[in-house]
Amino acid sequence: MKVLEGIVTAPNAKIAVVIARFNSFINESLLEGALDALKRIGQVKDENITLVRVPGAYELPLIARRLADSKKYDAIVALGTVIRGGTAHFEYVAGEASSGLGQVAMQAEIPVAFGVLTTENIEQAIERAGTKAGNKGAEAALVALEMVNLLAQIDKA
Repeated sequence: MKVLEGIVTAPNAKIAVVIARFNSFINESLLEGALDALKRIGQVKDENITLVRVPGAYELPLIARRLADSKKYDAIVALGTVIRGGTAHFEYVAGEASSGLGQVAMQAEIPVAFGVLTTENIEQAIERAGTKAGNKGAEAALVALEMVNLLAQIDKA
């Protein structure tokens, strides 16, 4: 039986990190976690990482698609935070960001790691950006690297 399983080291991988500016006080912690994971654990060289800042989570899919279409990157890490408020705005933004990023991955056939927090309140967001619940930015970065390696294995199998 052949078993294919990705690993998280990918020193030659070219990674685009797309981050929303809205809720930057949370997103910057996600970014720190993602960059640390890419460089320290994944051993990705600094010159192989491109950082793109967008206004908010809703804009992540369009820029992710443009980056994917450029064929310059092996994976994309999308980072952002959507916190529920008193209106239906949360559902629209969170849903479109999630759906749009998934569509980019499927249509462009490139890993798009979902590092977008969708939380009920600020406290939950803080917990997921590097305190009690770990750092979801770091987790997304490692998912991206594992998927890069797994796709390469499938192509060789």
